[in-house]
Amino acid sequence: MTYDPSHPGVIVIGAGQAGLSVAYYLQKLGLVPGEDFLIVDRGPGTGGAWQHRWEALRIGSAHRINDLPGMKELGLGFVDADRHAPAKAVVADYYRKYEEHFGLRVERPAAVGSVFNRGIELVVRIVGPAGERDLPTHAVVNATGTWGSPFVPYYPGLRTFSGRHVHTADYVSAAEFAGQSVVVVGGGTSAIGFLLELEGVAGQLAWISRRDIEFLEEGDFDLEARVSAVAMQDLAAREGRTLPSIVSGTGVPKTRRIAAGIERGTLVARPMFTAIEPDGVRFADGSFQKADVIIWSTGFRPELRHLAPLKLREKAGGIQVGNSSAWKDARIFFAGYGPQASTVGANRAGRTIARQVIATLSKL
Repeated sequence: MTYDPSHPGVIVIGAGQAGLSVAYYLQKLGLVPGEDFLIVDRGPGTGGAWQHRWEALRIGSAHRINDLPGMKELGLGFVDADRHAPAKAVVADYYRKYEEHFGLRVERPAAVGSVFNRGIELVVRIVGPAGERDLPTHAVVNATGTWGSPFVPYYPGLRTFSGRHVHTADYVSAAEFAGQSVVVVGGGTSAIGFLLELEGVAGQLAWISRRDIEFLEEGDFDLEARVSAVAMQDLAAREGRTLPSIVSGTGVPKTRRIAAGIERGTLVARPMFTAIEPDGVRFADGSFQKADVIIWSTGFRPELRHLAPLKLREKAGGIQVGNSSAWKDARIFFAGYGPQASTVGANRAGRTIARQVIATLSKL
């Protein structure tokens, strides 16, 4: 099955975990990278969203990173990865070797401006260093993840704050906040990582969470909670609703480092504030917390703006997805979306999506 390279049968948008997993299986099923299918990625280098993570993040302190399918052929595995080097560097290096080994020929930097219909064909508008071009295709695998769509919840006074708003996506290192009063908002591992890094660097440090934090004893694998969280993601995707947070349904493992932070009082969260004022935040009981910086570790939303011309979004706020494709347009497949959002979920979905893509092309 060979197509004109200027008219690839499939375009995979995104070369992170999900996109590379799908690409691996498309190749295994007989499609040729760069000819039958094209992978485009807007990042300047390999590693997907990991290349943009903050410098202090290490493999051991991040969520578990599952190996890409076929990675064992390279003699690589994240279980044995360097725990001292920045996670961004380790993942970027592994992904670079993976892409080279399997000859995936990822085009980067290449941002997708939009996906739209032109007659009976899909067209992907790509913007790169050489300018803009339109590529017709028969199917699109959207593997854009969430990093490009940071979420900051609205609170009264949000725009009146005279200090800095910093989202997880913008965080570089604790050093830039030395001596400042910092409020960290969020209930996941990113917020906890920031707090531990800022401890002893920031002048004042406060942790705020919209929900109670459930700390799980180290090694305590709450399988029922994880299955339930994934099921909720799947149901929301099928119903076209905004996807819920997985972390809020699974808890945070209490490692020795986290337990020590709790003991010191660093990892003790206050309930959410009710308003933001120019120089800090105000709580429901009237108390006030000064802030020079508010770090919003409040997560991300699926990056789907480029699909807007296809009008796939439902009134409930999401895109209705079943069996990995949009119910409104079966030519649009979603990798790393909903129940596949974890790295293990993305890997498992890669084979299924690749087979469905092949079936779609076969019908044409």
